[in-house]
Order: sequence, then C-alpha cells, then structure tokens
Amino acid sequence: MATSIQLINSVLASGQYRALLSTIKGFRNGVVYGAKVRFPHALVMTLLFKRGSLKEMARGIAEATFTHSKNLALFVFFYKGITNLLQSFETKRKQHHAFLAAFVTGYFVFGKYNKVNEQINLYLLSRILYGLAKFAVKKGYIPQPKQDTFPWFAAVVWGVVLWLFEYEGDTLQPSLKSFMTYLYNDSNIWHSIKDFLLYNKL
Repeated sequence: MATSIQLINSVLASGQYRALLSTIKGFRNGVVYGAKVRFPHALVMTLLFKRGSLKEMARGIAEATFTHSKNLALFVFFYKGITNLLQSFETKRKQHHAFLAAFVTGYFVFGKYNKVNEQINLYLLSRILYGLAKFAVKKGYIPQPKQDTFPWFAAVVWGVVLWLFEYEGDTLQPSLKSFMTYLYNDSNIWHSIKDFLLYNKL
C-alpha cells in the first residue's frame, strides 16, 4: 500500500502527464466547488420559498447540487482537455484556444435548459458584461471615466429591473420575479397585525 502511494506521489511530483492530470484534478475541483456553492444556496432557497414534504424538498436540494457539480466538473474536464489538445497542435497556448474550447463545451454542457444552467449562465452574463466594460477602458476603446461610475451602474440596473418587474414581469426569470413579488407586491397586502408583522400571508 505504502509503495503504491509512493509511486503515485513520484508520478505526480515528476511533472509527467501534467496535461492529463490537470484535467482529472479539474474534474475533481468542479465536483467539490459545485457542491460547495449549490448545496447551501439550494437549502436556503428551498426552506424560504418551496413547499412540500421533507422528502420532496431534500430530493430537490440533492438534484440541484448534483446537477451543478456534474455540469461544472464536466465543463472543466472537457475545457481543459480541448485546450490541451489545441495547444499540442500549435506548440504553445493561444488566446483563441480558450474561447473555442469554452464555446464548444459550453454548448454541450450548459446549453441544455434547466434551472441550474439558467442561473449559472445568467450569473456569468452579468460578470462578463462588467468585465468587458473594464476591458474596453483598459485597452483604450472607451475613455477612462473622470468620476466614479458605479452609482450610475447601480441606478441603471435597478431602474431597468423594477420597470421590467412592474410592467413586463413575464420577461423576468421566475426566481427573480418570485422574490420581487414578495418584496414589492406582497407588502401591499394585509388584513390584521398577524399578516402585517408576523406572516407574509395568512
């Protein structure tokens, strides 16, 4: 047993099979990170907004956690595998390798519609739009703002989302619409002290 572990450790330390081993470890990290992120989120959202038996709620949490972990692990595995393959054809890593590998893998892994994939894709969309704006300033495509633009960013985001909620609510993601309904619509309804302070609805 000790000899086997020593052999594995020597292979890992040698740097041999680095591309393959980094792909395998990427899969492992995808599983762990997906579970760490999704489990507490699914648990909280289920306890706050879902109704049903304890078994149904537990199944929902487990399914969401499994889907997130599986998809993230598969994405990392195939992304790293494809970038390593492309690099082997061109002797060194090029910028377009990242886009091509992620484009192909994203289509097959995160292109299937489900609630988990929708949330992950929307999460990334907001981050890349923010990142692209910073990239445009960094490269000089747009001038560096002379004052802090974050308040204007916040104003536009909140102005648009509340307008959509109030007048085009069917265009919003269901979970966003649900919590906005709780905050803005349900706070207009009460019949007594019970559903004014103690409960949202009787």
